[in-house]
Amino acid sequence: MYLKSIEISGFKSFGKKSVLDFNVPISSIVGPNGSGKSNVAEAFSFVLGEQSIKSLRGKRAEDLIFNGGKDAPRSNRASVKLIFNNVQRILNIDFDEVAIERVVNRDSSSEYSINGSAVRLKDIVELLSSAHIGASGHQIISQGEADKVLNSNIRERREMIEDALGLKIYQNKKDESIRKLEKTEENIKQVESLRREIAPHIKFLKKQVEKIEKMVVMKEELTKMYHDYFRHEEEYIKFEKQNIATEKQPLLSVSGKLEKELVEAKQVLAKSVTKDSRSDDVVKVEDRLKEVRTLKDNLSRSVGRIEGEISSLFRMIKKQNEANSAMSKKTVDLSQVENVYKQIDLEIEEANSITEFSKIKEIFISIRKILSDFIERNKENEDKQAILDLENEIKKLELEKTGYEVKIREANNTETELSEQYAFLKNDIEKEKDSNRDAEKALFRIVAEQNEIRSKLNSLGSRESVLRRDEEELQRELQEASALVGLSALRYKDFWPIDTNGNALSHDQIVKEPRFVQEEKRRVMEKIKVRLEDAGVSGGDDVVKEYKETTERDSFLERELADLINSSTSLKNLIKELEEKLAIEFRNGVTKINIQFQEFFRAMFGGGSATLSIVKEKKRKKNSDTDLSVADSGEEIVEEEEAEEGLDIEVSLPKKKIKGLMMLSGGERALTSIALLFAISQVNPPPFIILDETDAALDEANSKKYGDMIVELSKYSQLILITHNRETMARAGVIYGVTMGMDGVSRLLSIQFEEAVQVAK
Repeated sequence: MYLKSIEISGFKSFGKKSVLDFNVPISSIVGPNGSGKSNVAEAFSFVLGEQSIKSLRGKRAEDLIFNGGKDAPRSNRASVKLIFNNVQRILNIDFDEVAIERVVNRDSSSEYSINGSAVRLKDIVELLSSAHIGASGHQIISQGEADKVLNSNIRERREMIEDALGLKIYQNKKDESIRKLEKTEENIKQVESLRREIAPHIKFLKKQVEKIEKMVVMKEELTKMYHDYFRHEEEYIKFEKQNIATEKQPLLSVSGKLEKELVEAKQVLAKSVTKDSRSDDVVKVEDRLKEVRTLKDNLSRSVGRIEGEISSLFRMIKKQNEANSAMSKKTVDLSQVENVYKQIDLEIEEANSITEFSKIKEIFISIRKILSDFIERNKENEDKQAILDLENEIKKLELEKTGYEVKIREANNTETELSEQYAFLKNDIEKEKDSNRDAEKALFRIVAEQNEIRSKLNSLGSRESVLRRDEEELQRELQEASALVGLSALRYKDFWPIDTNGNALSHDQIVKEPRFVQEEKRRVMEKIKVRLEDAGVSGGDDVVKEYKETTERDSFLERELADLINSSTSLKNLIKELEEKLAIEFRNGVTKINIQFQEFFRAMFGGGSATLSIVKEKKRKKNSDTDLSVADSGEEIVEEEEAEEGLDIEVSLPKKKIKGLMMLSGGERALTSIALLFAISQVNPPPFIILDETDAALDEANSKKYGDMIVELSKYSQLILITHNRETMARAGVIYGVTMGMDGVSRLLSIQFEEAVQVAK
């Protein structure tokens, strides 16, 4: 025996716990109408997972819970427990005894358990399906269900047979695969939509990254040029400083010595008793010459400084002009844009009140002209203000330079006059042979030597001024390089210049290189800097990071799409395999059922024939009311859908010319349906079968045949019979009587026939 017992507590009319043991092949449940015996069959459906409350003769879940009686309180929950003997492992679980329980509470929540462990309904369905047991399967047959198999259409009949053959598990897998396929295809559409959505952004970012990569290449090229240029410039400046210092030192030493001699000569002249006015004139002229030359030196240095500033400003103007030549760098004041917007807005406001197309066209032409004028106006005045400011500064410096140059010319004139006067005094004094004139002659010699020294020092001073300007320019270039390409440009000291063959240059080659070579290098660097500024891709690192993240996301989506497509293909193949397996198993099962159906039918009717045949029926559907398509004749167009496969039943009674089910009488229909149900049960026998008053329509003769078939059927499955038929009761090994008292609670009485016989003996 597979089914050991059922425990019912609080379910419908069973307000108290009731236990039915099934230790014989055939058990019978009897009782008057309304006593609650059919509730036992419904208790089986409930615990096996039936979800339709309507099938259990209720409207809400709480209708299944005992609602109380005259002297009995209502229950808060209903529970039904089935206990199986699983020694032969009819259920795919490693327990010798399996208890399946379902509980429903008044809040309509359901709880399921297997051997006391909470599980899902899906787990119970899968466990029972392996043993050909289901909540609404063929093993629970009520009086109305017996005739249902004959009244159903071909599709519903096919589903019943599939369920009886144990093919429901394949059908469930197929349905689940179809749902997964639909979800997968929906995900494919979503992923494709996402990829289409980000594709333009990736394209834009790619262009930006390409610009950034070009900028990186230009920066690397510029950095190498900076290293070479800065190292050359620094070595040259250091070398020139050292040379100037070397040349300047002896000159300064001689100048200091001459200055002492000059002071001594002046002191001799000052103490001379025989000195005359010409000696004083010589001293005064010499002092005056010294002042004029000092003034001229200061003015020359100021002019040199101004020329350096003017040269720097000219370079800035050149850079600004080159920047202005790139249209992508142009900017426009917000106020100008607002003015254009106001003009266009006025035109649009005017267009709102006009209905004539020609006037609206004129307004569009006017708007286009406003925009065209705005563009042309900004083309003509691009960044001119900055250039004008620089030019004004140059004019101011040139004016200052001119003032200094006038003062230099005046100083030159004064120096010339003083030099002529000094020469005249010198010649006059030279004619005299007075010993007092020796000091004056020494004075003239010292001044002449000082002039020569001063000339050389002035030349060195000019070189220093140029060198100082070059050094200032180097510092400015270093700052600009740091801002443009980063701190890597400042690490030029880590590099040593090389020639075109890759050989390191000597120090002499570096410091004696013609200056125009450096100027040419700087000109090339300026061009690269302008190109970098024209590229103008801001936030380079952020753009590259975003591009990387976006492309990674797109690659992930691409892989995801490939996985989904593979999954879709796999699911389609699985569905096809399941359909093929279903078709093969179904046809084999129908063949087996037909053999049993024929035998049971002949046993019931003493002859005749009955068969199940697989048929295809085309469904026809009319167009919807919203479809305006009609045939040429004006008739509605009828579309044919795909053919639907199902089962048809053909019967032939002995001594009667009856071919269709509709021509059978009520009793004949009952016998036919019972024969078919018994045949189905024989193909894949379930552990137990519940027959709920399926024999109600049978007469005495047919009841005997029905009883004989029950005995035969009990060899394969346990039978639980709910009946009023005496012939059926006679086949039972145990009879449970169901009664109901005044309190509305169903109670059980049982009779074991074997024990009764022993007692009788």
